[in-house]
Amino acid sequence: MAKISVVVPVYNEAATIEEVLGRVRETGIAGEIVVVDDGSSDATPEIVARVAEAAPEVRLQRHERNRGKGAALRTGFEKVTGDVVIIQDADREYDPRDYKKLLEPILDGRADVVYGSRFLGGPHRVLFFWHYVGNRLLTVLSNALNNINLSDMETGYKVFRREVLDGMPLRSDRFGIEPELTAKLARRGHRFYEVGIAYDGRTYAEGKKIGWRDGIAALWCILKYGLLRL
Repeated sequence: MAKISVVVPVYNEAATIEEVLGRVRETGIAGEIVVVDDGSSDATPEIVARVAEAAPEVRLQRHERNRGKGAALRTGFEKVTGDVVIIQDADREYDPRDYKKLLEPILDGRADVVYGSRFLGGPHRVLFFWHYVGNRLLTVLSNALNNINLSDMETGYKVFRREVLDGMPLRSDRFGIEPELTAKLARRGHRFYEVGIAYDGRTYAEGKKIGWRDGIAALWCILKYGLLRL
């Protein structure tokens, strides 16, 4: 039986982190949950530490200062011990009840990497038109440079066989980690699958952090890593 590791990068999510960890644990799928607190200035690390006292599968890693999602994921990838790794955001936008369908292509031997697509028919909250357009443009450019046909490169739900991450040099500190991962996985010839997922997006008033500057940075990373591949 494959051991499933969940990596949770978190920054200032005191309002949601306990509920998200509860949802992950309720699936009964995670053999370990590695939470990487990326220099939070609120009560997030204290909440995670309290949860970990009662749940031995939860482990807390801390960054002394905020370094970005990419840096938190790198720390998490270094600490996991499972056969399969799931990325779980800490903001309630992604539903752990989708784990079963995300894991299926890997566990039955069809895939090395599975992306949970917000655009393949799952229920989703209707929000920002320009976010949708920007995401589609970034995905199309990434596809063109990496010769793949994803529908949602920027998704927060990415699942990997542990071996595909071993020895992969990742450098992006912030949200550029999404196109960097995609380009380097494609370059190595790994088998991609996508499955439709539910998505309950947040507004900025509700705490959404990604903005247009992150979109520009993602564009730069797509060009950088995609052109290196070519």
